[in-house]
Amino acid sequence: MMNIGLKWKIAAWCAALLLVTQVGGLLLFGQIGRSSAMDDAALELKTGDRVFARLLDERTTRLTQAARVLAADYGFRESLLSGDRETIASALSNHGGRINADLMLLLALDESVVAGAPFDPGRASPRLHALIEAARQDQGTGGFAVIQDGLYQLVVVPVMAPVPVAWVVMGFAVDRRLANDLKEVTGLEVSFVRRPGDAPWRLVSSTLNEPVQSRLLHLLSAGGVAGGEAISLEGRDYVSRLHEIDAGGGEEVGAVLQLSLERALAPWERLYRDWSGLSLIGIALALVASAFMGRSIASPVVRLADFARRVEAGEYGAPPQLSRGDEIGTLTDAFAHMAGAIASRETRITELAYYDALTGLPNRACFAERLDEYARNAVAEGSDLAIVSLDVDRFKMVNDTLGHEFGDLLLREVARRLRETLRDVRDQVARLGGDEFAVMLPGADAHKALGVAHRIGEALNRPMDLDGRMVDVSASMGVAACPQHGRDAQALIRQADVAMYLAKRQNTMAEVYDPRHHDQSVERLSLLSELQTAVERDELVLHYQPKVATACDPVHHVEALVRWIHPTRGFVPPFEFIPFAEQTGCIKAITLWVMNAAIRQCGEWLRKGLEVNVSLNLSARDLLNPDLPALFSGMLDAHACPARLITLEITESAVLDDPLRALNNLQRLRETGCALSIDDYGTGYSSLSYLRQMPVSEMKIDRSFVMHLLDNPNDEIIVRSTIELAHNMGLKVTAEGVESEAVLQRLRELGCDLVQGYLISKPIPADSLEQWFAESRWAQRDPGSTADRKPEATQPPRSAGRVVAL
Repeated sequence: MMNIGLKWKIAAWCAALLLVTQVGGLLLFGQIGRSSAMDDAALELKTGDRVFARLLDERTTRLTQAARVLAADYGFRESLLSGDRETIASALSNHGGRINADLMLLLALDESVVAGAPFDPGRASPRLHALIEAARQDQGTGGFAVIQDGLYQLVVVPVMAPVPVAWVVMGFAVDRRLANDLKEVTGLEVSFVRRPGDAPWRLVSSTLNEPVQSRLLHLLSAGGVAGGEAISLEGRDYVSRLHEIDAGGGEEVGAVLQLSLERALAPWERLYRDWSGLSLIGIALALVASAFMGRSIASPVVRLADFARRVEAGEYGAPPQLSRGDEIGTLTDAFAHMAGAIASRETRITELAYYDALTGLPNRACFAERLDEYARNAVAEGSDLAIVSLDVDRFKMVNDTLGHEFGDLLLREVARRLRETLRDVRDQVARLGGDEFAVMLPGADAHKALGVAHRIGEALNRPMDLDGRMVDVSASMGVAACPQHGRDAQALIRQADVAMYLAKRQNTMAEVYDPRHHDQSVERLSLLSELQTAVERDELVLHYQPKVATACDPVHHVEALVRWIHPTRGFVPPFEFIPFAEQTGCIKAITLWVMNAAIRQCGEWLRKGLEVNVSLNLSARDLLNPDLPALFSGMLDAHACPARLITLEITESAVLDDPLRALNNLQRLRETGCALSIDDYGTGYSSLSYLRQMPVSEMKIDRSFVMHLLDNPNDEIIVRSTIELAHNMGLKVTAEGVESEAVLQRLRELGCDLVQGYLISKPIPADSLEQWFAESRWAQRDPGSTADRKPEATQPPRSAGRVVAL
């Protein structure tokens, strides 16, 4: 009886101690949770305020672009110049209806109203006058203004003919629809308010319900809404922030941004409930455990029998320690030796089945089993779990060039660096096969896993000493998280591989899985099968972009650019299929088609009396094709095209994969009589050593340096030094991306030989190019006239840019 009483006393004291500890912890947790939630809410509100400001700016830009569409409309300008007010009003109404504008005005240069829809506010307000003055400087602007007691977002753009002749003003009411749109993006409650002079605040629009709106206005007038402070509205707590909006005049306009504390506290309340439940369970378990603390030990036979059952189940722990000198002691020793022998054999069997013999890492089967177990626990417990799939870049090159022994050394070094970098989860590193590895990260979400991936990338980027040879490799990695991207090992590994192959295609270190990647993969597979037949079905066409000489040159110069006109997809942009073709090998067939078509066209022009030098782009794969020089020479003969009229463009990095073969092919191509040009100079791995060996006669400066030539001193230094280097080496220089007269003039002053860009002409078909040669002022042979030429009327917008070309 005394033993039983003592047992329950111990249980009671343990339970009471645990209860006090848990209650104190719960109280402290609640206090910390609310404080942390307030900090998180304030930070989220501050971020939301920046997002809100950015959204308003982007909306102003979008609406300004819509206004420019009307201002640039030819019919609208004609009706304006002819004074046809009925047509002007109809155009304003129709365009306003299409873009959901609530106010459409056309103002004369003196800011008097020429036409308005749906109403005419009379002469322009001071705020509108200020916006017009701003538009004079920026060719269009936007802002907020109060018109006829309503708050509008206005955009003002000039009507050019070619100087400003009028102003188009579009107004968009600040209403509940706009507030709801902003709430959907920022996740915050949005209330637009204004205060005329010293009058009370007035509500313009809000995402809040009516009772809450009135309370908000009352607090706002009383000065109770400040940045980051918590206020109570109809029983709910909010963290609020007033975002001031410049509407001009004597009115204050702003947007009250609010975040519900209930949302911020929800995760902490859920954790609080979970912790309370776990505390109760812990108290119960402690009570039960304490009740059995005084229980006497079982007999030796029972303990040995229990140990035998554990051995049967695969648990090879230490046997019971029985200090006895009789048969029971001997039996205990026999059990211990038997368990040790069985455990040793099973350990070896497990190593062969679940570990990689080369690196000593867990293999795919072991990794998949562990991942399945962790994934089940993560789903059941709501905890985080992520994996990183890793593929060693350029491993095949090392394996093929240096041999399989060096390939094995490389894999061992990769495994060693992974274990060294991931000391806290080194047991979760596995080799899945070949040059593919994986890392499981319990307790990590996708963001943390991405950080781990970058650590791995930094470790693998360091040069590796393989038996006295220095080898540089890198890795492409994909990240998948449980349960967002999958709930079992098979799904997680598959999704991580999808992300990893995306990183490899985009030449990035690591990517997180996105469900859209699957759709893109299917789309790429479909595109591949169609791309393989595009050449046979004659779906490819060539456009030509002229290049103008800054000195007298009797030969016209153009660059051939490939386009794909798909029978069902329509126009497929080159940047969607050219990189894909280079990865899959389809680029060889496309290159041969482009070369044949361009050489044929060049021969036809020559027979018409036009000497046109045509530039063609070659990829790295093309440059390693040993049959390319012979095929190229055959095309020249077949179409009676002199080789001197063909220029083959290569990038600096095209020779790096196999310099000897690439330089040999370049020499053979140069011996045919064609010219060779270095394309996009300065953007790759520039090497004067290779440049000196390459039999080139031209160097092309990449558009990224030319476009900012006038406003970036570093770009001018690069362009000037490149021109001087090329001329000292006896090379001509072509500048890409010329889009303004000022840039053209500066290039002429720096001694550039040829210029190319949308200032001259966009890429056009062959028949249009012949007309361009006959009619364009840029096609004149007088070099001095280029300084006074004006851009062609067909010049596209700057945003069109140069597409990927062959």
